[in-house]
Amino acid sequence: MSLAIALGLGACTRVAGVGESERAARACPEVPSDVMPALDTWKITLGSGETVEDLLGFEDERYFYTACDDADWVVYKTPNSGGTTPNSSNTRTELRHLPEWVPEVGGRLEGTLKVMHVSTTGDARVPAAFSVVVGQIHSSEGHENEPIKIYYKKFPGHENGSVFWNYEINTEGDNSERWDVSIPVWGHDFSVVGSSPDDYPDEPQDGLALGEEFSYEINVTDGVMHVSFRREGHEVKTFAKSLIASEYSAPSDVPQQVLSVFASTGQDGTERPTAYAGELQYFKQGAYNQANGKNPKDNMVWNTGSETYGGRVDEQYARGSYAEVWFRSGTAGPAVPR
Repeated sequence: MSLAIALGLGACTRVAGVGESERAARACPEVPSDVMPALDTWKITLGSGETVEDLLGFEDERYFYTACDDADWVVYKTPNSGGTTPNSSNTRTELRHLPEWVPEVGGRLEGTLKVMHVSTTGDARVPAAFSVVVGQIHSSEGHENEPIKIYYKKFPGHENGSVFWNYEINTEGDNSERWDVSIPVWGHDFSVVGSSPDDYPDEPQDGLALGEEFSYEINVTDGVMHVSFRREGHEVKTFAKSLIASEYSAPSDVPQQVLSVFASTGQDGTERPTAYAGELQYFKQGAYNQANGKNPKDNMVWNTGSETYGGRVDEQYARGSYAEVWFRSGTAGPAVPR
């Protein structure tokens, strides 16, 4: 079987929800692996905290299922509070690609998606509030940091949200000094926040709405991460970032954005001069909810103070305390030479 994984198109029976009562009349696949037949090279962590390694024929009607409109989709849904991984406070329904690679060899991830919902509660002063990560690279060695996380974020009451991506340094020394720098694609970046818990910044003029489709590609080759974003009616946005030679190895290299965003936590470390060189990496894709119920007073960057309703999943879903992302296409596999 090819290493490339296609989340290809097929017919699907579900319309914007879960359960037999919401099945459409046309015959179509019932489970995600009918749409994505090569799921045997992925595993998934669900919003319950359960990890499932055999995804052929698997679905979960709360977290991982199919939906249809004019195309066929795989749905990733996860509450603000539920089970999660040992090193995170945030829930996710997110695929983890099993093959690993070093930046010098590289790999490629692409996805075509639309974000259908982000948490409607949280503290507007916290950069992570009201957002979901829809694709990332994760290191499996060293500090196990994340060279890229692709975000969608939308403040309550706004029609349009933002797409941006964050680079997390591979910290030199103590990883408690790590930080993210954020790069806007459409709309704001991570650093644009409100002045009080319920005071939101201006709506982005070039943002995109919930339910609006876009696509991304991460292609790492010869140690360089090439990132591109596409959206109907807009120019392609492209970025390049070395993963083997740091831009942030001296204190004077720390961006002002970082000093401002992380001022309250004091995180202002530097990066290894060789960044992520020689460290094994892997791709993740789906819905990594950035909303959580932790107190912002303890961390004004990541603790969003979102409503969790005692962790009751059905109540969270009913009251808007969840993230939901639909993918109609995605691949993970070898790098494409440039």
